[in-house]
Amino acid sequence: MEAYDQENVFAKILRGELPCHKIYEDDANFAIMDIMPRGEGHCLVIPKAPVRNLLDASDDVLVKLYPAIAKVARAAKSAFNADGLTIQQFNEAAGGQIVFHMHVHVIPRFEGVKLRPHTGEMEDNDILAAGAEKIRQALAVTS
Repeated sequence: MEAYDQENVFAKILRGELPCHKIYEDDANFAIMDIMPRGEGHCLVIPKAPVRNLLDASDDVLVKLYPAIAKVARAAKSAFNADGLTIQQFNEAAGGQIVFHMHVHVIPRFEGVKLRPHTGEMEDNDILAAGAEKIRQALAVTS
């Protein structure tokens, strides 16, 4: 297993060195909008612990992460009036992981609407800000 890279984009976001559209935070986790969304409301839940992926995450990290994922997922589904959700988590390059800090994709889904391809194109900042606000409002109602 490779060592954790303290300079990965999520480590920098967690340290406040890069901007993000934060939607949720607790003692162990952080949730933000995905800047290259594959669907409306696509967000990420990230453990604060320096773990590359599921393969090196301790049980303590995981037991705190999954309730945060559920909370954000329920809020995102409600905020966007989605028909369902896709939850994704990739491990190592061969498994599709690009950023080597564990993160879980939460993507609201709509009947008949396919996921957009991952093109590397960044979403408009105003759209991300509006999506983050919708999810924060839904979290406030469900908390």
